[in-house]
Amino acid sequence: MSSSLKWPLPVVILAGGYGTRIRHLLPDLPKPMAPVNGRPFVEWVIRYFAAQGCTEFVLSTGYLANRVSSYFAQHPIDGLTVTCVPEVSAQGTAGGFLQAIQALPPRPAWLVVNGDSLVLADPRPLLTLLQMHAASATLLGLAVDDASRFGTLKIGAVGQLAAFREKAPGAGLINAGVYAFDTGSLARLPTQRPLSLEYDVFPTWAADGQVYVSQAKAPFLDIGTPETLHLAERFITLNQHYFL
Repeated sequence: MSSSLKWPLPVVILAGGYGTRIRHLLPDLPKPMAPVNGRPFVEWVIRYFAAQGCTEFVLSTGYLANRVSSYFAQHPIDGLTVTCVPEVSAQGTAGGFLQAIQALPPRPAWLVVNGDSLVLADPRPLLTLLQMHAASATLLGLAVDDASRFGTLKIGAVGQLAAFREKAPGAGLINAGVYAFDTGSLARLPTQRPLSLEYDVFPTWAADGQVYVSQAKAPFLDIGTPETLHLAERFITLNQHYFL
């Protein structure tokens, strides 16, 4: 791995899910395009990472991909490059990421984030850890008071990811859906599709001690349920100062 990795990283946003739990609320939109305070939720994701200095974004799209690409073609954001790469078939989160980065020139590292959730924590320590440990990947572990919806992370003695634990009530450290990847490690990924980061990639790499966790406590929202989707407008309003 290069010792000269620098911030900002190009950002891949995983925006290809079906959103089955909220489909009745968004019958003609993919979940990341849910309208929140006058913009699609995924645009707030972009604007948050733009405020962190990132300027290049690639959206991996799937369900109703044309709704995403049409929107960003008609609503460019000054100073940012936003490219949409539709899946030709179901790729899974890892497969979608790998397909999406083909739209940009090769880079030594990538930031990967979910398009249906947002954690307002500094992502730069992910790059620091990636270099410090010559790791394959790093992920953001978020401390929450109730981890029952998400499951928790088990962390090893030097901060490496040891295991994903099953869902259980109570406080814990959850996977916030923000990752940094060393490009050199991607050649080791399986060729199967669909390929999942959460179920196929991270458990295997964690067993080899190749994934490290940056821990944070910060405002967080995912819009995967009707209850949390209804919280989105207030979340953005209260945290407006975080966005470009």
